[in-house]
Amino acid sequence: MKTTNWALILGGSKGLGLATAKKLASKGFNLLVVHRDRNLDMPAIESAFKEIEELGVLLKSFNQDAIQQLNRDRLIVEIRAFIPEGDKIKVMVHSIAKGNLKPMYSLNDKVLNNQDFQITINAMAISLYDWAQALIKANLFAEDARIISFTSEGSRKAIPNYGAVGAAKAALEAISRNMALEFVKLGIKTNCIQAGVTDTESLRRIPGSEGLINQSKLRNPNARLTRPEDVADVVYLLSSEEAKWINGTVIKVDGGESLR
Repeated sequence: MKTTNWALILGGSKGLGLATAKKLASKGFNLLVVHRDRNLDMPAIESAFKEIEELGVLLKSFNQDAIQQLNRDRLIVEIRAFIPEGDKIKVMVHSIAKGNLKPMYSLNDKVLNNQDFQITINAMAISLYDWAQALIKANLFAEDARIISFTSEGSRKAIPNYGAVGAAKAALEAISRNMALEFVKLGIKTNCIQAGVTDTESLRRIPGSEGLINQSKLRNPNARLTRPEDVADVVYLLSSEEAKWINGTVIKVDGGESLR
């Protein structure tokens, strides 16, 4: 099953990104996946990618740092060379999770510094804009393209050790809103998904994550965490023809967790 629908997923080897890759592939999207992983993790990742390919779609993965400009420039060239002439990218999904999880105050541990903030905000927010601009300049976006990124309740709510990531998520939402306003002239719609607490590798890196998990189960009317598949379903909905009038918003996908 080969189609001319392509999705580019930045950070698509684990968690929300991988679940999104599986969902879009099941709906006939060919995939370009950029990820940065250790050799130790590659057997499991390659196995997951093989399962996706068995759905009958094309998948090209790039195990490279998506943040650095030189890498991004090279990747754009490789992408242009890989996809068939005339094909375009319908959906770009930003699922990069690279941030510093340090406290702002501690007697014993290192605390957040200026560089921590810069690295985190650049990776988790500004890179969304950098990639969008690169694809626009390369004329790789399809008509009526969709850009989707993942934010969290931490963009508005204080969470211990989440200061730099929370700032990045707030910046991500602000950048997304302006992209929605200014890129709409190109037919591009831009939205964020605010996922509920999801048990991923990124969550487990947060100090005190077990407490967050237990608290979220109590807050959620469904008495469970959000699953990556829940989020991936909404990515697909936003990529559909019926979602073409959704632009510049933050959609909560948390089963009602944020209600209380």
